[in-house]
Formats: sequence, structure tokens, C-alpha cells
Amino acid sequence: MGDAVLFDARSDGIAVITLNRPEARNALGKDIRAGLFAAWEHFERDPTLHVAILTGAGEKAFCAGGDLKEMTELKLTVPPRDMFPVPGDNIELTKPTIAAVNGVAFAGGWMIAQACDLCVASSRAQFAITEVKVGRSSPWAAPLIHMIPQRIMMEILLTGKPISAQRAYEIGLVNRIVEPDELLPAALSLAADIIEGAPLSVRAARETVMLSTEMGRSAALRAARHASESTYRSGDAQEGPLAFAQKRRPQWKGR
Repeated sequence: MGDAVLFDARSDGIAVITLNRPEARNALGKDIRAGLFAAWEHFERDPTLHVAILTGAGEKAFCAGGDLKEMTELKLTVPPRDMFPVPGDNIELTKPTIAAVNGVAFAGGWMIAQACDLCVASSRAQFAITEVKVGRSSPWAAPLIHMIPQRIMMEILLTGKPISAQRAYEIGLVNRIVEPDELLPAALSLAADIIEGAPLSVRAARETVMLSTEMGRSAALRAARHASESTYRSGDAQEGPLAFAQKRRPQWKGR
């Protein structure tokens, strides 16, 4: 991954992925893009890691978006599908992810925060989809309609103006707001809450949410039932009720 993206595989099953170009406001230049592709692959393939937290180095920026200087040099028109690492688009993940937004998340920064399953934000964070300000476009924002109301989304995309962390929380983009020095601890606490659950149940729950955004009600119900069968038939599904009856912590096996 190199120095541009740091990967901390913690012993508690949490991976902390840090964009590490604070002098460039963690913009999505070539080095950070390559590092992120490698980091997501490492996280997905490592069976000891269960939740990933994505954050940015420094106090000013989570990620300021694409590297406009690089775009100018490349005379970039339509970005290649594999240019930016986006979970749910060109990266397939089966485990939960949390964006810990410590500063501005503009354009591509919003994109990679949006691609995470959950979001914790510093009270100083700001979010914006700024493509209209630089003559670009934001097709990646399409899934946002499943997170926030249509008219709010329309205003954000048409004006390119930033919104505060508080506003992002009010419209449902952010799960929690904390003071800057509490950001990583809050994200780690949320990740620990997830890890307490049975791994197969967590996976099925995540897939249920994803299916629900893709399908109508009846189709989503059928697909979610199918996705949950392996969980119901697992040893963990017997261990959970037994542990409750015996008044002890469950010992999850993930099978």
C-alpha cells in the first residue's frame, strides 16, 4: 500500500485504513487510489478482520476529492470504471465499513464516504458534491437517493455548496457526530458493537439492507429470506439462544 494509505490490522478484528496525504488534503491522486484498491482487497481477504474504518490523516480533510491537477495533465474526460476505488461499484465487500470523516469530504471524498456502510463525523466535518463548480459530473451519487430525500439531494448536486456535519446528520447521511478528538474512538466503538454480533448474522443483515435498496418490497423479502438461510442453519444460530439461556457470552464460530 505504501505511505499514501496506511493499513492497521488490529487484534480486535478492526482494520483502520488511513488516507495519508494531509499536505494534499488526501486528494484521490494515483498513489492514494492504488493504496485504497490494495487496502480494500486486504480487508476483504483477511478472515481475521471483520469491520473496516476509513479515515483521513490530519485535521483539515478526510478527502478533498479527485486530484484536479492530475485530471488536467491527463485531459481526463470520462473516468475509467476502474479509476476510483468505490465499494459497491468496482469493489465487492462482504463485511461492514465505517467512514470516520475528520474534515472536508468533497466530491470524490463524499463518494468514498458514501460508499461505506456507516458514517461517523467530526463536528468540524463538511460534505459537498462540488462537481458543478468545476464542470465535472457526479454519476456516482446516484445511490444517494436511497439515503436522503430527493429534494435535498437535488439541492446538494445542483448548487455544489457544502453542508455541515450537523446538517448531514439531520438528513440521514451521518450516523453520529462527535468532537474531533473523539472521532476514531467513536468509530472504533461502533465497530466493536458490530463485532459483538454473530458474523453470519451481521453479513446477512448487511445483505438484507443492500437487497432492499435494489428491489421492490416483495422481491426484497424473497431475496433476503434466501440470503438468511445459511445463517439460520449455522451452529451460531444454536449457540446464540443457548448462551442466552445459560446466561453467558456467546462463542461465535462464524459457521
